[in-house]
Amino acid sequence: MATVILLRHARSSANGSGVLAGRKAGVGLDDTGQGQAKALTDRLAAVPLARVVRSPLERCEQTLAPLLAARELTAHVEPDLSEVDYGEWTGRELKALLDEPLWKVVQQHPSAAVFPSGEGLAAVQARAVAAIRAHDAAVTAEHGAHAVWLACTHGDVIKAVLADALGQHLDSFQRIVVDPCSVSVIRYTEVRPFVLRVNDNGGDLRGIVPPPPAPATEDGATPADSAAAGPATPLSSDAVIGGSTGAS
Repeated sequence: MATVILLRHARSSANGSGVLAGRKAGVGLDDTGQGQAKALTDRLAAVPLARVVRSPLERCEQTLAPLLAARELTAHVEPDLSEVDYGEWTGRELKALLDEPLWKVVQQHPSAAVFPSGEGLAAVQARAVAAIRAHDAAVTAEHGAHAVWLACTHGDVIKAVLADALGQHLDSFQRIVVDPCSVSVIRYTEVRPFVLRVNDNGGDLRGIVPPPPAPATEDGATPADSAAAGPATPLSSDAVIGGSTGAS
């Protein structure tokens, strides 16, 4: 399967003001966020992108704008990667929510949390994971298992997808930190995902790009066809015993 870069949108005006933006319209990037978005072009320069997918919300569109312009790409808009529908909590200050009984549930038992007139976090995880896996399968079918693609979405959505990839219960997802404009990277395989990066805020990302397929030998086989010949190949479902040797 392919490799997906989960990009949280750059810092928004709501992030800087302590407001739970949710799906509220008109929430764009602040000055810091605009700078973060522009920096993505250089940061991802060494990473070929077979597909770009985004949440429908404005802050994700603005985050990707410089990158898409530089690559001459367009993004697939995926409604199932939209922000959590926080219902009646949308637009409220976070400090005002601390005394709500639901706040403790969101923090300690998020799988049971359902926002008033909104959606539950378990439903968010189900829709987001299904969307990521569907796009990953489509990218793999079209471009091969060595392809890399990018999905720009929201903090709680990414945390929920990472929890699934890590084999964690959703009740543990609050232990994961996902900053604005950070990247987290998952490589799916037939039997398990591998989490390559979490909350990465800087540095060279070329190490996440899988090496090109090995050329076939005279009998038509590739080195990856002989599992007994050595350790797991980069796209194998097997973990490397003793730990990874790192990118070459």
